[in-house]
Amino acid sequence: MSKQLKQPPVAAQRAHAVTCHGHRREDPWAWLRDDNWREAMQDPSLLAPDIRDYLQAENAWTEHAMQPVSELQKTLFAELRGRIREDDSSVPMRDGEFFYFQRFRSGGQHPLICRRHGEQGEEQILLDGEAEAGGSDHFHLGGVEHSPDHRYLAWAADTSGAESWVIHIRDLDTGEDLSERIHGARGDFEWAADSRTLLYTVLDEAHRSRWVYRHTLGDDPGQATLVYEECDPGFFVGVGKTESGRYLLIEAHDHTTSETHVIDAHRPDSAPCLLLARQRDVEYEVADHDDHWIVHTNLDGAEDFRIIRTPMAADGGLGEPAQWQDLVAHEPGRLVLNALVYRDWLVRLELVDAAVRIVVHAFATGAEHVVAFDEPCHDLGVIPGYEYATDTLRFTYSSFSTPHRVYDYNMRTRERTLRKEQEIPSGHEPGDYISQRLMATAPDGERVPVSLFYHRDTRPGPDTPLLLSGYGAYGMSTLPGFSPYRLSLVQRGFVVAIAHVRGGQERGYRWYREGKLERKPNTFSDYIACAEHLIAAGYTGTGRITTLGGSAGGLLVGAVLNRRPELFHAAVADVPFVDVLNTMLDPSLPLTPPEWPEWGNPIEDEQAYYTILGYSPYDNVSARDYPHILVTAGVSDPRVTYWEPAKWVARLRTLKTDRNHLLLRTNMSAGHGGPGGRFAHLEEVAFRYAFLLMVYGVGEGER
Repeated sequence: MSKQLKQPPVAAQRAHAVTCHGHRREDPWAWLRDDNWREAMQDPSLLAPDIRDYLQAENAWTEHAMQPVSELQKTLFAELRGRIREDDSSVPMRDGEFFYFQRFRSGGQHPLICRRHGEQGEEQILLDGEAEAGGSDHFHLGGVEHSPDHRYLAWAADTSGAESWVIHIRDLDTGEDLSERIHGARGDFEWAADSRTLLYTVLDEAHRSRWVYRHTLGDDPGQATLVYEECDPGFFVGVGKTESGRYLLIEAHDHTTSETHVIDAHRPDSAPCLLLARQRDVEYEVADHDDHWIVHTNLDGAEDFRIIRTPMAADGGLGEPAQWQDLVAHEPGRLVLNALVYRDWLVRLELVDAAVRIVVHAFATGAEHVVAFDEPCHDLGVIPGYEYATDTLRFTYSSFSTPHRVYDYNMRTRERTLRKEQEIPSGHEPGDYISQRLMATAPDGERVPVSLFYHRDTRPGPDTPLLLSGYGAYGMSTLPGFSPYRLSLVQRGFVVAIAHVRGGQERGYRWYREGKLERKPNTFSDYIACAEHLIAAGYTGTGRITTLGGSAGGLLVGAVLNRRPELFHAAVADVPFVDVLNTMLDPSLPLTPPEWPEWGNPIEDEQAYYTILGYSPYDNVSARDYPHILVTAGVSDPRVTYWEPAKWVARLRTLKTDRNHLLLRTNMSAGHGGPGGRFAHLEEVAFRYAFLLMVYGVGEGER
């Protein structure tokens, strides 16, 4: 079929106008949004026939265009798979007498959840993800939590890609699931101390987590008790637990404001206690320590966050501000990312100029020390674990060239023990690569960090292909950790770089604040400044860069393509958020009200309307040359609905004046995260890389 195609599909234009604040916009591809989209998200077969036909025609054209590199895709997939230990397993995590871990079978797409009684005990398979997936078109295993008495296992699965989860409860004595299943859940849940009570969240018709329910084993889930309802459509609600296990948490939040209610885990039927009523742009997270609360917060102007200690009030609340004591004072430019509380220790992650570090604080003395590393570009993470009264901190470390490592760190003796290093079966030598940190200068004088990675045999110059990724939204920082995937490009002469643009928090909360709302254009000018700096520094040349981003990073891709397309040779936009204005004008969409603090509310705020209009990729496509572009989408995606990338491609195809590739690949049975299963994901990566190697004309073999 694909060999008979002569030209790409052209989506029909149907008259449709949108008027807001007296401004009229034409939206001739609005018909690609199915009126039945909610139902189609759960069951893609319900998609309207004309929309399905168009998406499938685009898929057929993409398949046709990629036919010359079909063998290269197979080569890349083999390379990627060769870098994965197929029977990989996690480092066991101790909880009392049991050690919990997950592992994969060779050739398996989904994990097995396992435990041992004692560190050297016989393995018990608690859940076989491969068996549960069966022949499903899509399967994703979500949260998995054992009960405190180790008798039950709660686990969640999504079989549509729409992120609507079913929670199952397994009796580990029999190996069988109980008949009580919870449908329409968000997928997060917590056990109470009695090991018979489960707290979980439920989605509303707009796919927002709105309710918290309490289910007791043996009861009908349809008769579960409502514990909390979030009445603000701009807020999501989730559940959690403090590190000590003493308190269950109900956490309501948008992107800049939070509120926490607590329940005594030993009295799960008690009413939630509000710790601190929500205040706009005030965020806080809590943990308990003895009879005190430990609070990680930006309260009282602590923009980059501080950590306070306060006695628990008689009602269990935070107590009076006069009693609050700084454990970690606010320091501008040093972002305190989180706090992890143990019986004797407070551990925090800090971020300064896109460099992350771990700091350990002793409660008994107040003394602190830093867990140090040598490489300038790296990523760190802490793993809370199940043990509260412990001196052992488990953390992860990686860099551009160093595979992921798991360490156990004795906070008292400061000794670290390497528990695992990510194995690359096909071979990997960290010394073969070079990583660097550069600083680009934005138009307003801000210094923007750029992390850089390439093979030592590559001599960067004006003809060097360079992949520049970016995100820059929601305060999410993109740090230079290890990826076995990008080696397939780096070993073929690519330079890989990350632009740490405003909108993330790499340089503190101010970095985020200056890349959102009316300052959102800073994200795009920062990224362009990084591209220009890399060209000026001789790492690549004009027209030799690939811009890469997904979701809100896809918005970044679309925006910079409209501004400076001549800088780029190619673009890869994964499930891109590109129809920003129309989405922010529609409060019925799942994420719109919660997203207004990030982008602005163009319904009520005329200035926000025109700011978004100024950068929304779909609204700013013009008649000009664009580079080669690959776009992906998912019919079941509740975050970036499929019609956003589809409409953007339709407008690009109509207006662009070049003959470069413009490809849209829509997964007809998956959502925001793509297909389920680790090897299915590798096929997606191989497809993207084959596209890049095709448009750059790079050969098949690795260095």
